[in-house]
Amino acid sequence: MSARKLTSVDGAFLYLETPETPMHVGSMAIFKLPEGYRGDFFEDFKAQIAARLHLAPMLKWKLARMPLDLDNPSWVEDEQFDLDRHIFRGALPAPHDRATLERLVGWMHAKLLNRARPLWEFYVFEGLPNNEIGLYSKVHHALIDGGAGAALTEIVYGDGHIAPPPAAKAAAPDALGQVGELFAGYASLWSDPLGLEPALKTQAAMLGGRAPDLGAALRDMWMQQLQQPLTLLKGLPDIAKAIGGIAAKFAEPGAMQSLGDMTAPSTCLNKQISSERSFAGVSVSLSRAKAVAAAAGGKLNDVVLAISSGMLRRHLSATNQLPAKSLKAAVPISLRESGDGAANNQVFGMYCSLASDIADPKARLEKIIAETKTSKSQVDPFKPLVPKLTQFSALGAPMLIQMLSLLYSRTNLSDHLPVPANVTISNVPGSRKPLYAAGAELIHIFPVSIATHSLALNITVQGYRDQLDFGLIAGANVLPELHSLALMLPQELETLERAYGLAKAPEPAPEPAPAAPAAKKPRARARA
Repeated sequence: MSARKLTSVDGAFLYLETPETPMHVGSMAIFKLPEGYRGDFFEDFKAQIAARLHLAPMLKWKLARMPLDLDNPSWVEDEQFDLDRHIFRGALPAPHDRATLERLVGWMHAKLLNRARPLWEFYVFEGLPNNEIGLYSKVHHALIDGGAGAALTEIVYGDGHIAPPPAAKAAAPDALGQVGELFAGYASLWSDPLGLEPALKTQAAMLGGRAPDLGAALRDMWMQQLQQPLTLLKGLPDIAKAIGGIAAKFAEPGAMQSLGDMTAPSTCLNKQISSERSFAGVSVSLSRAKAVAAAAGGKLNDVVLAISSGMLRRHLSATNQLPAKSLKAAVPISLRESGDGAANNQVFGMYCSLASDIADPKARLEKIIAETKTSKSQVDPFKPLVPKLTQFSALGAPMLIQMLSLLYSRTNLSDHLPVPANVTISNVPGSRKPLYAAGAELIHIFPVSIATHSLALNITVQGYRDQLDFGLIAGANVLPELHSLALMLPQELETLERAYGLAKAPEPAPEPAPAAPAAKKPRARARA
């Protein structure tokens, strides 16, 4: 493959990474082996991945950094790719249960990926009760977002027909031919100034395939600086329209007050985190959550926020740390078109009130629905701008961002600065059909996401079949134990069902059977 430069959004996940804040995402999947299975699941699973690598070529991409981090790195194919460096057999200690697996996943998720290789790893844990297999996976966020991750899940675990690898492509032109094309590109650049864009594309294609030495990096940056104004000019009508929409939003009554309410209350969740992680997963019914959403006149994501809000309210109340002002959630928004499984990041975000200051669960959900609609209307004008800006970069920006990220991490600024949100909550739609790996059925796929300084808790939800699999990841120094919090989530769904009259009435206890008449005891004869 030719070099593929990372966008500014993709690269940001590399630059913001520190030893305390790894920027990879993953999952803890639970599979159930078929009855009578006698094979070696680890070897069978590895063979399945090997057979599908051509369907997910991003699994063979590694980073090619620019000298001195002057510009965004590129993805190039790893010529020494070895599947044995990415799929490992894990050892699950006693008592070999899910709680032990969760603790192990939290510990492993805190470890950075090796940037000298493609940025992903799978760990297979055998020996779980009920003939189950645990599979922990992690992939760097620079490579995929939630939408791309869901698409990758379908490729890796899908049980459909595997298309054969495509025929080998024609050999790339030799170095002499590349030089000729390079000079031809320069000639067209100056001889046809009105056709700048095709010429610049030729230059970028030629320079992008070269080794990332300092000279190539500087030439590449020069070509990119020429391209950026042209790209900006092409997008001016859309940009002007978006700016007009933003200005109209600011002109609405109460807009400035909304800006003043953008900060969230300071809580124990908004602290500096350590390099250790805690993790827990739990499932709730998707159809039951949708029924609550329909009864409330909202959407599934509103119910996810309400369930999470109820859990946080209970936890903070129990520890006497619930603030009077409502908690806020940072909610990622996908900009990905339906069916787009490209390996990159197409995300935006908004801040939503969790109405945690409202005790009544029904009133809390209705407040969340209203606040979410307001938040969406506020960010909608910004969404067209995001794709226009992700390709823009400045010379030396990667190095500068990394230095600022380390400074922020080492100075404990997150303990003192105001925060826009208290928790990250993300809902990723998934497959409604069963998925398999090496003949074993996928039972659960609990997301394992990213905790950061000042956002110590991340709640990510993966839809699968008729269930919502919640994955909670946190800085272990802030929330060392998450299992008890995870168990509150199904309880909060039941609370909402009762509030809307959707909970099944408890079945009446069976009436006791009438007691049989006591047998008459024979009278004792009086002695003479």
